Amino acid sequence: MGEPSRHATIFDVARLAGVSHQTVSRVLNDLPNVRPATKARVDEAIKQLRYVPSPAARTLVTKRSRTIGLIATGGTEFGPSSSVLHFNAAARDARWSVFTANMVDSDPGSARAAVEGFLRQNVEGIAVISAREGVTDIVAGMELSVPLVALHATPRAGMVTVGVDQYAGARAATAHLIGLGHRRIGHLGGPPDAIDARERERGWRDELASAGLVAQVVGTGDWTPTSGYSLGRQLDDEVTAVFAANDQMALGLMHALTERGLRVPLDFSVVGFDDIPEAEHLSPPLTTVRQDFEQVGRTLLATLLDHVNGEPPGAVPPSVPELILRDSTATANAERLARRSVDVP
Repeated sequence: MGEPSRHATIFDVARLAGVSHQTVSRVLNDLPNVRPATKARVDEAIKQLRYVPSPAARTLVTKRSRTIGLIATGGTEFGPSSSVLHFNAAARDARWSVFTANMVDSDPGSARAAVEGFLRQNVEGIAVISAREGVTDIVAGMELSVPLVALHATPRAGMVTVGVDQYAGARAATAHLIGLGHRRIGHLGGPPDAIDARERERGWRDELASAGLVAQVVGTGDWTPTSGYSLGRQLDDEVTAVFAANDQMALGLMHALTERGLRVPLDFSVVGFDDIPEAEHLSPPLTTVRQDFEQVGRTLLATLLDHVNGEPPGAVPPSVPELILRDSTATANAERLARRSVDVP
């Protein structure tokens, strides 16, 4: 009786758990008046039998689909993809199904088609995780019959948002380099249409201004190590430290610096952003700004479900990222700078 079955029914679950099928239905649909011990037995029976409830049957009972739509852009970029991963994990834990539309770019037609497809599937809410502002604007501009929540670096009027304080993270990274004595601190920026990239550059500029230092942009990359490497080959020899808008570009930058005969951190300091899994295993390990992508994904899901369930969503304060100190940054001094070699082979 306890053997897994691909074709288990609600009656099989009820029989194994020792309850009625109506009780199983109440557990499946998160309805009240089920004792915790009974719910635990039903959950165990569902797991043991690998029972998959029928979405159509569930909708008939509850008049709800328990499905949500997720529009995601950013491709394989670490931040957006990590947020998507944890959003989906949180949805599974909450017994909600997710229809996901992955978009490579911010094409308006694709975004509208994705939303229309979600609505035909009777989703109860829509979330947007996008590295590009255009997608959020497109979806927010549609007349939606369901709640919308977006991952966004800054609060937006008329929209429920969840985000990370990119600006504060950038200021912390820049302040760290200033505290080490660096005065010529460059910035390797992300794409101009990326919301997070703009906030990180703004934080870098403001922190330098507060210290009376001149901002010097190294260049604009596309989040990839290759772009960081290319810009590192062209780096102004007066710059002694760089705050890179993400870890992948910092990785490419460090590669270029090594080829130029510059030692990190003895001759040059580098700070990244995101804290990708590889960051602590680089040579040297990368000082960076850590974002808690699990918290971001789960908070986005919880906020959307609150909205779906009719609870006032209110303002969700952005989480503050954490500066992680490793070995890619060091004190700037005349002895180290004198040993720099800036000749490009």
